[in-house]
Amino acid sequence: MKETIIKVIKKVKLEDPILIEGLPGVGHVGKLVAEHIVEELNAEKIIEIYSPHFPPQVLINDDFIAELVKNEVYAYKSDNKIDILIVVGDHQSVTNEGHYEISGIILDIAQEYDVKRIYTLGGYGTGQLVENGTVLGAVNNTDMIEEMKKYGIEFRDNEPAGGIVGVSGLILGMSRFRDIDAACLMGITSGYLVDPKSAQAVLDVLCEILDLEIDTQALEDRAKEMEKIIAKIVEIEQMQMQHEIGADEDLRYIG
Repeated sequence: MKETIIKVIKKVKLEDPILIEGLPGVGHVGKLVAEHIVEELNAEKIIEIYSPHFPPQVLINDDFIAELVKNEVYAYKSDNKIDILIVVGDHQSVTNEGHYEISGIILDIAQEYDVKRIYTLGGYGTGQLVENGTVLGAVNNTDMIEEMKKYGIEFRDNEPAGGIVGVSGLILGMSRFRDIDAACLMGITSGYLVDPKSAQAVLDVLCEILDLEIDTQALEDRAKEMEKIIAKIVEIEQMQMQHEIGADEDLRYIG
């Protein structure tokens, strides 16, 4: 494979859809949210994207069949609310060129369906275990800031400090050239583990913005299990610290 392949599975008619991007990233926050939305809304897959910029590997499905890694686009046609395009995937690009190419392809699809608003989803890693469900925001249009703040999204000076890496960030920057408003919703997470609790916080905010009713029980259950794991990690860390303090005191006594 020398170039990216876009496989159109089905053409659909949507009315003023928004686009949600949730590819793998920090804490897998965006991926968890986007895949949960696809499942709960029973969205229909309409596009597959294969690229030499993805990692050189295949995944083995439930039937033991090897499949190339890919990104996918799903469509949800609502009866009385908003129509949605959802971008999910196995991996992001492993090259700089690929990030720009895949972002451009996603925006091409957005323009084809006359998308006027995009939400990219991700995690903001702090390097520390996180207890609260804070969601940070970034936008490509200052007019959106006050609107996002109404939903509890926080905008902090110089955060994220290193910018937003990957498709979630590039889409914000590149969509300005296509006159598409875009916002990135980032759940604060440690960055060490897959974080369904942070994903649940992002999902709650997104559902409020879009006036969607989505069952969050599966994410809540995963979040509770993760809380148990984190509590165990904290307990182990505290025991190690106490042991190290005790060892230091013994050494001082000997000295």
